[in-house]
Amino acid sequence: MFLAYDGTRYHGWQIQPNGDSVQQQLMNALQTLLRREVVEVTGAGRTDAGVHAKLMVAHFDHDEPIGCTLLVEKLNRILPPDISVFKVEPVDAEMHARFSAKSRRYEYYVTTAKSPFMRQYRYKLHKVPDFKLMNQAANMLREVDDFTSFSKLHTDVKTNICHVSLAEWSQVDDVTWVFNIQADRFLRNMVRAIVGTLLEVGYGKLTLYDFLQVILQKDRCSAGMSVPAQGLFLADIQYGNNTL
Repeated sequence: MFLAYDGTRYHGWQIQPNGDSVQQQLMNALQTLLRREVVEVTGAGRTDAGVHAKLMVAHFDHDEPIGCTLLVEKLNRILPPDISVFKVEPVDAEMHARFSAKSRRYEYYVTTAKSPFMRQYRYKLHKVPDFKLMNQAANMLREVDDFTSFSKLHTDVKTNICHVSLAEWSQVDDVTWVFNIQADRFLRNMVRAIVGTLLEVGYGKLTLYDFLQVILQKDRCSAGMSVPAQGLFLADIQYGNNTL
């Protein structure tokens, strides 16, 4: 399944005991349409509460043929308006939405303008930082592979090794900028912690040398604060030619 969602009112992608999730909404819809008691849905990643997705990929197993076009239409009728399915298609049995993915790309949007219409999709800055300097710092992320300093503490992952292939700021309009970052995998809270630390560089609180030391210290306490969730979007997922 290829889908998008506005994460504002959800407690993230993954099913939570104390709040609504995108995964739960999809499972409920599929269980209704396929007339099954349980349909397990696996996503390509686990976006946190308030984070959005321009593109999420998920898979589920079903033993009988499905009219994919009709299923998309029916899913979009019963899913809430903040979740939209683009396409459903059959894949090989070994295809896995999470483990088969080769890379993921996130976007984080910041703005210097107050907007009642974009407040759930942009992080409002109090002044313009030095984006040229921030890009110099961001370029360092492509030269390292241990991102412990930008990982949420006490997670259950076995390694904090990630390989970043893209990390750069670009201007969208007079008041809006976006940070694009692509990697083979991401840690919990990694993008938001990176953006928060890059902003400290942009505001002169950290030098380029300081930013490198933050990475090398492998200590979350050395990095900057995480920026709010509303500016973050899962933007793209790449699988390679043999899977999708």
